[in-house]
Amino acid sequence: MITVETKINADVNKVWDAFTNPTHITKWCFASDDWHAPFAENDARTAGKFKTRMEAKDGSFGFDFEGIFSNVEDKKCIEYGLEDGRQVKINFTDLGGETKVTESFDPETENPHEMQQSGWQAILDNFKKYVENN
Repeated sequence: MITVETKINADVNKVWDAFTNPTHITKWCFASDDWHAPFAENDARTAGKFKTRMEAKDGSFGFDFEGIFSNVEDKKCIEYGLEDGRQVKINFTDLGGETKVTESFDPETENPHEMQQSGWQAILDNFKKYVENN
């Protein structure tokens, strides 16, 4: 398992909405400014499905990030399986005006663990910036 985390200066209600609402997801779900997320759908409930399209802005590369939720506890926890069988768990810890978000995921075998950790951390950092500035 690889773990990334951040502390966001916002209450858990705002953080949860930004993390689960497709309108918000398209505004933060990418690792760098030369990428974007032109499409997202998210049925944030146990057995619900999600799909986010991530693309380089120059059109050179893109992929769909999708899976099925195995457990959703409102404003506390999201667990899901990706199409390749890897598992992800995200915890939302209410710190009274701040929220800690911790993501743990099974690494894939194509890229080094450090690259995967830095990529997921970059997306989580982008999420933090989006929530705190909107």
